Amino acid sequence: MANKGLFGNSTRSTKKVPVTDTVNEAGGIAYKTSPEHAIAQLAATGCLNTTFYASGEDQLKNVIDLANKVSPRYLAQVAIFARERGYMKDMPALLLAILAKKDQNLLKRVFDRIIDNGKMLRNFVQIVRSGETGQHSLNRASRRLIGDWLNSRDDFKLLEASIGNDPSLADVIKLAHPKPQNKTREAYYGWMLDREHDARKLPTLVKQYEAYKKGESKEVPEIPFQLLTALDLGKKEWIEIAKGMKWHATRMNLNTLKRHGVFDDKAMIRMVADRLSDAENVRKAKVFPYQLFVAYQNAQDVPMEIREALQDAMEIATAVSYTHLRAHETKANLVC
Repeated sequence: MANKGLFGNSTRSTKKVPVTDTVNEAGGIAYKTSPEHAIAQLAATGCLNTTFYASGEDQLKNVIDLANKVSPRYLAQVAIFARERGYMKDMPALLLAILAKKDQNLLKRVFDRIIDNGKMLRNFVQIVRSGETGQHSLNRASRRLIGDWLNSRDDFKLLEASIGNDPSLADVIKLAHPKPQNKTREAYYGWMLDREHDARKLPTLVKQYEAYKKGESKEVPEIPFQLLTALDLGKKEWIEIAKGMKWHATRMNLNTLKRHGVFDDKAMIRMVADRLSDAENVRKAKVFPYQLFVAYQNAQDVPMEIREALQDAMEIATAVSYTHLRAHETKANLVC
């Protein structure tokens, strides 16, 4: 006979069910969690936007309250996990902004792991300046870290980081006052700030961009395509842009490429499809399955070969997400 202690009649069971001790956002009975558990859950799943049961303001308040109840080290670990394993954007920038006020030594140790591109840098600066984390301006440590971040990026990465506003990269440079390490970077910062600079010292790719804008060159420069879209471009130029697009940019601009005639060329269809469905590209892009689902829904008029490539990418991304989750169920390892 089976063990009655395990498989007894539920109506006669002597097991005690823990008593609920709180109410969740939906109004249902629930169990309280520790601050460490709660902030880790919010960091991995929170979007800081209005959801069915909670507003963005509620989520922000919860995160800040919980961040004040955990240790700075744990806060740093959660921020790393949210960025490197959860692929979140606003949440790790928020946690880093809170950490900037609590522990500047930890801030230095984790800054580059969380601020890994220009968008994350602008998110961090925007959140600090909002005053929501208790400060309205960058402290000395933050300015120094931002300056080091700017100086350590190559010319292309810095140009790529300049895409976006509120704040713009020029705003960030004005706030951080990075000290140029050479005459080329000095001219580069001057060009970005629209200030007087020595054009002869500008990086080659900026010179190529300026020459193309002025009509002095017909060769499309190899720069982020967003800087070119305001110019008068034909099919030939858009084909060149498509060839140099990164994976995410390709996914997000399929209809744009079609509208400009790129997919009139069968070789370009094949190239784009191969790029989107390449397993290594998908893994490096850290794309969420839902992003591919949205891309597929919005790409109704693009060639079927490309839509099928999006389906292949979805299969890869789903497998990667599952494997990634299983491999990193423990909290982030803070490598110092």
